[in-house]
Formats: sequence, structure tokens, C-alpha cells
Amino acid sequence: MQEISAVFGFLGGYILPYILILSLLVFIHEMGHYLAGRWSGIRVLAFSVGFGPELFGFTDKHGTRWKVSAIPLGGYVRFFGDADAASRPDGEAESLLTDAEKAQTLNGAKLWKRAFTVAAGPLANFLLAIAIFAVIFGTMGKPVSDPVVADLKAGGAAEEAGIARGDLLVALDGRQIKTFDDVVRYISMRPEVPVTVTVSRGGNVLDFPLTPRRAVTEDRFGNKMEVGQIGIVTDQQAGNFRIVQLSPGQALWEGVLQTGHIVTGTFDYIGNMIAGRMNADQLGGPVRVVQASGEMATLGILALFNLAAVLSVSLGLLNLMPVPVLDGGHLVLYAIEGLRGKPLGQNAQEIAFRIGFAMILSLMVFATWNDISRLIG
Repeated sequence: MQEISAVFGFLGGYILPYILILSLLVFIHEMGHYLAGRWSGIRVLAFSVGFGPELFGFTDKHGTRWKVSAIPLGGYVRFFGDADAASRPDGEAESLLTDAEKAQTLNGAKLWKRAFTVAAGPLANFLLAIAIFAVIFGTMGKPVSDPVVADLKAGGAAEEAGIARGDLLVALDGRQIKTFDDVVRYISMRPEVPVTVTVSRGGNVLDFPLTPRRAVTEDRFGNKMEVGQIGIVTDQQAGNFRIVQLSPGQALWEGVLQTGHIVTGTFDYIGNMIAGRMNADQLGGPVRVVQASGEMATLGILALFNLAAVLSVSLGLLNLMPVPVLDGGHLVLYAIEGLRGKPLGQNAQEIAFRIGFAMILSLMVFATWNDISRLIG
């Protein structure tokens, strides 16, 4: 009986939140492609949330099959003239179409319309993240604390550099900062990278060169992450912790900024990984997303929506990778076509798509291995 309860607990606590979040993100992403394609005069054959066999669906008056499929690991919009769900052009089938029919295919549309249709998917994910963050900030306000040093870690980089309790941090590498979150965000992505910390002390402005140290932090669920730290902390009194209420316009702007922070943070992590300052084992796949969805669900709907926004940005960025099969790969091929004045040959595109598929499969295997290693480690 306990085993059955555990299974239902896992399904309800982890799998269901994962399916709900991923389905939302995929639906918004594919809706971006769908709306842009329809606006561009491209005929849509299918709109699927999930891959594999269809579970249920319907066909609308335009001939588009809307469906939910069995494997909840993504989705697709299939346009008229596509060879498959990755929107590879079907050259053989296109040769049998009339000129009017070719104009309704993705491959037969004008170059800028094709690029717009492909880019609209990731763009929709970014807009969704902005909207979610804006709603959160608009309803809950923005937690703020001043970048004042309340205490120093003994032997930490800040203490060794000469930073003292009561110092107000005003800039990092010449970039102005306003909150303690600004400090954490900047320093955490720069382990072992020299940084100049500018502080205000007794009316004087002082610069302290130092190097953040690599540290491993652990959240309440036991998940570990490598970050840069300089060994300073604030508290409610020193930092004047408060909740700032925002107008709709301010909340929207904070949503844009928060989305931008995730984008820059992602690129910072990739740069650190390439430079060897951070390990690649922090890359997560489907198993990690399932785990995170369940963890955030225990913290409430607000945390779950916050995770959805973060994952929406990640999905948008992933699809913009310049890899054939993904949206970014299509955009690269379109850019090459624009420069050459004609598209790459059918064979060259076929090879590119096969290489792209192998790259994505390898990334998925690597991320899943990281997930499994993290769970059993």
C-alpha cells in the first residue's frame, strides 16, 4: 500500500507539475510559430503539444490538426510542404505542387517571412517570461535590500582586500549597483575572475581589487551549485530590507530586466564552463526539470510560476542555438541564403539537419546523464 501511495505521490507531486509547465511553455512557443506563419500566409497542417501518437485532438476550419500527443517532451507546428516536424523542406513533394500551393509552404514564403515565422517561437517564450515576472512583481512587489556589508566571512576575499563592516557597495567593475541582489548576481557568475569593488565609507569612495572564490552552495532541497563568492553578507537591519510596490509599467520593466538577467546569466555560465571556471555538470535535462517542478510545487503557485518563467527563457535560448533542427539553425540557413542570394542545396541542408540532430541528441544524453548522476551521487 505504501508503494502505491509513493507512486501516486510521485505522479502528482512531480510528473503533473512538470507536464503542466512544459505544456504551457511548448504551447506558447508553438503558438508564436503558428500565428507568425498564418500571418505570413503559410498553411499549417498540424499543431502538436508533445510528440508521438496522438492522444486526442480536432481539426479546425482551416485544415489544421490541433492535438495533444503521448510523449510530453516538446511539440511542433508542421507547415504545408514540410518533410517532418523539424520543418525540413520536402523537395520531392514541392516539385509536384502548383505555384499557388508553393506560396503556401514555409519554404516558398519570402525570406523575411520565413525568418519571422521561425523567430516568433523563441520570441513568444521571452514575452511569456516577461509577462509572468511582471505579474509577480505587480502583485507581490519587489523585495529590495541595500548593498551594505553587515558582516564578513573570516578569510574571505572581501576581508583580505580590506572591505569593512558598514561599507556601502556602489559599483562593481565600474558598473553602478543599487541592491544587494545586484552584488550577488554579478559576483556569483565570476568565480576566479578579478573584480574591482567600489565602496562608500565615511563619505569617501574606495576601490578594492579582489578575486571571487569558487564555492558550492546548497538550496533547501539539497541541490548544489557552483558560484563565485567574496564573503560578505547583509541582514535586515543593515540592508534595510523592504518590499517596494510597483506600478504596472514598473512591473513590466522589472519583468524585462529579470528576463535579461537570466539571458546574461546563461551566457556567463557558458563562458565560465568553456573557461573551466565552472563544471558542465550543472547542465540539466528532462529529469532535472521534473525534479525542479516538483520542488517548486511544494513552495506554492508563485514559485511554480517563477520556475515556468525561468524555463521559458531557457527554452527560448535553447531554440536559438545555431544548430540545424532548432530555430536558430533555420535562421543561420536563412542568413546564408540571404548572403548567397539562393538557398543551400537539398543535399547540404540534409547533411546539416542530420548533424544538428546528432548534436541535440548528444546534448540530451549528456544532460540526462548529469541528472542521473546528481540523483544517485
